[in-house]
Amino acid sequence: MTDEPVLLISDTRHVRTLTLNRPHRRNAIDAELWTALRHALDQAARDPAVRALVLTGAGGAFSSGADIRADDTRDPLTKMRDLNDVTLLLHELPLPTVAKVTGVAVGAGWNLALGCDLVVATPGARFSQIFARRALSPDCGGTWLLPKLVGLQVAKRLALLAETIDAEEARSLQLVTWVVPDERIDEYVTDLAARLAAGPPVALAQTKALLHESPGRTLREALAAEARAQAVNFATTDVPEAYAAFAEKREPHFTGSRHRQPPPEDTSCVKQ
Repeated sequence: MTDEPVLLISDTRHVRTLTLNRPHRRNAIDAELWTALRHALDQAARDPAVRALVLTGAGGAFSSGADIRADDTRDPLTKMRDLNDVTLLLHELPLPTVAKVTGVAVGAGWNLALGCDLVVATPGARFSQIFARRALSPDCGGTWLLPKLVGLQVAKRLALLAETIDAEEARSLQLVTWVVPDERIDEYVTDLAARLAAGPPVALAQTKALLHESPGRTLREALAAEARAQAVNFATTDVPEAYAAFAEKREPHFTGSRHRQPPPEDTSCVKQ
């Protein structure tokens, strides 16, 4: 046991990294860590300087899930409210998120990784919807995420049998985006997060929301939502910056800033 915080927070060039820091318990998440995660995600959502977020674990593991050994006298519904708050904050975070997975990612820990937009894992990573082995059903959004990612039958296999799968199988099921050697994962995730942070923040937030909401929409509803999103994008200085960078054959510098004034109204067709 140490006096270190259960959640480490560091910032590098618009990228915020949250590191689950209970390595003695393979980063099992107790009440203190759930609370720290909730505050950290809420702060990241409100901080305009944060443009990408990395979620990872200390000590060679991502997370062994909720800490069932913790001395927690709260009633189950109160516990689930904390889990649900974190799950929603992560899912709705208006910036790109990356899970960097080494070692185990099981139960709620795996579902937190799946709640990120992209997942990078090392070959030795192991994943399990371990809930059934604990006489529990999946939480942290697992029953919503898994069928969308892998289809109903595979979701049932993973949840009902609580199998452990390796990183390559997880990638083949599209539950991991990239498998990267241990010695390269830090550099790989740093570069990936930097590229995401350099993107147009408003447009990326719009894109993420559109993709998340698309399964429940008809094509007509999706087109209407896309039109509203483009109106928001065109109200930023990033669109003219993108066009200028293309014309000048340089990399764009996106800020997410709004136009200080609306574009001048076209009066050419207005009768005098």
